[in-house]
Amino acid sequence: MAEVTIKYKNKKTLEALKDLSKHLDFVVSAPDEVVPPTFKINGVTILKGDQSIDLTGLEKIFSNKKLSARDLRAKGWQRT
Repeated sequence: MAEVTIKYKNKKTLEALKDLSKHLDFVVSAPDEVVPPTFKINGVTILKGDQSIDLTGLEKIFSNKKLSARDLRAKGWQRT
């Protein structure tokens, strides 16, 4: 069975499609799950961050440590 995705702005459009589906023998279904957009950089999949995560606990760990990206790369990401 062929599948088509239709994007619409107006809720009336959805209602019209549902009405047409009764007469033209096709099915209107909502996606099971909203998948966050992903993209790849050099083969690494990047996911969009979740805004609901509470990061206040990390503030105590990293505040006043005077860390820089250069120091983290030099000390934390050593190949073994």
